Amino acid sequence: MDYFKDERIVLTLDAGGTNFVFSAIQSGKELGRPISRQIKGFKLEEILLTMIDGFHQLNENTKHKAVAISFSFPGPADYKNGIIGDLQNIPEFRGGIALKVMLENEFKLPVYINNDGDLFALGESMFGLLPEINSILKRRGSSRKFNNLLGVTLGTGYGAGIVQNEIMFCGDNSAGAEINRFRNKLYPGTSAEDSLTIRGIKRVYARESGLPAHQVPEPDIIFKIGMGLSEGNQKAAIKAYYELAVVAGDTLASATSLIDGLIVIGGGLSGAHPLFIQSLVDEMNSNFITLAGNNLSRMEVQAFNLESAEGLKAFIEISEIKIKVPFSKQEQIYDPIKKIGVGISKLGTSKATSIGAYAYALNQLV
Repeated sequence: MDYFKDERIVLTLDAGGTNFVFSAIQSGKELGRPISRQIKGFKLEEILLTMIDGFHQLNENTKHKAVAISFSFPGPADYKNGIIGDLQNIPEFRGGIALKVMLENEFKLPVYINNDGDLFALGESMFGLLPEINSILKRRGSSRKFNNLLGVTLGTGYGAGIVQNEIMFCGDNSAGAEINRFRNKLYPGTSAEDSLTIRGIKRVYARESGLPAHQVPEPDIIFKIGMGLSEGNQKAAIKAYYELAVVAGDTLASATSLIDGLIVIGGGLSGAHPLFIQSLVDEMNSNFITLAGNNLSRMEVQAFNLESAEGLKAFIEISEIKIKVPFSKQEQIYDPIKKIGVGISKLGTSKATSIGAYAYALNQLV
C-alpha cells in the first residue's frame, strides 16, 4: 500500500500517563498541529471525557471525513476487543474499561486500539529508522536489507514493540514484547522498568548526590548536568544514565537473541542518548563467562551505535567476501559479520506512534 497516495483520514491518539496527544493523519502526514490535553490528576470520568472531546475536535477540524479512529494505549489490555485493564502508569483505569465500544458508540466509526510500543515500532518501521537505514545501505551498494525492528520507549514506563515485514507481533494475549517484565541486571529482584524510567533516573541521582527526593531535578536537567551544561552533581548524573545503559543493554541483548533486527529507541528519556547509547551498545556486545572459564559473546550478532559517525560508518561498511563452492568453479557471496544497529527515533515518539496507528487502521480497512 502506498500510504503517501492514500487520502483517507484517520484520527489518532498517543495516550501517555500525563498527556493525550491527538492527531489527524492523511497520506502519511499530520493534518495541522496535534492537539495536546493534560490528564494528570484527573479522575477516570474526566479522562474519558477528555478523550471524547479531543476526538470530537479532530473530527470537526477534518469536517467529519475520518474513516477510523486508531490509537495507542499502555497495557495491560485486551487490544483486540479494545478493553483496557489495570494500568500502573494511569492508575485510574481499574477493572476493565471498554474504550473501543464506547468510542464506536460515540463516533459511529471503526476504532482500533493497540499497545503504544507496538504502534511506535510500526511507525518507525514504515516511515522512520528502518527505511532510512535500508536507504543508506542501498546507496552504499550493500546487499543487506533489514526487515525486522524492535522499538523501545524509555519514559514514564519501559515499553516495546516488534515489527516484521511491516506486521506487528502482538501475541495471543495482547502481551507480546512486554519487555518491561525482563529482570533487572543490577537489581535482580526487580523488573528492568525500575531502572529504565524517569523515576529510575531520579532515584539513582538522589542516591548518588545525597539529595532528598523532592529536591531531585527532572531527567532532562540531570542530562544537562551530566553533559556539563548545567550546575549539579555531574558524577551522580553520569551514574544515573550509566545504570540505565547497563540495564537497557542487557534487556535488548536478550530481546535481540530472539528478534535479530534493528533497534530504535524513543520516549522522553531518548533525548539524553548522548549520555547513554554507547554504554548501552557496549553492554549488548559484552561477554558471558562460561562455566569452563571461557568468554562467550552475549549475542550472536554485533551491535553498532547508529548515532555516532564512527558507529554508522562501521555498520554500513561492506564486509561481503567471495567463497568457492566445493567441487565447483563457482563462487558465492558470503557476509561473515552479522550486524544490527541501535538508533534513536527519526520521527519523534508521539509522531511515530500516530503514524503507526494510522497505518494499522488503513491495513485493517482494506
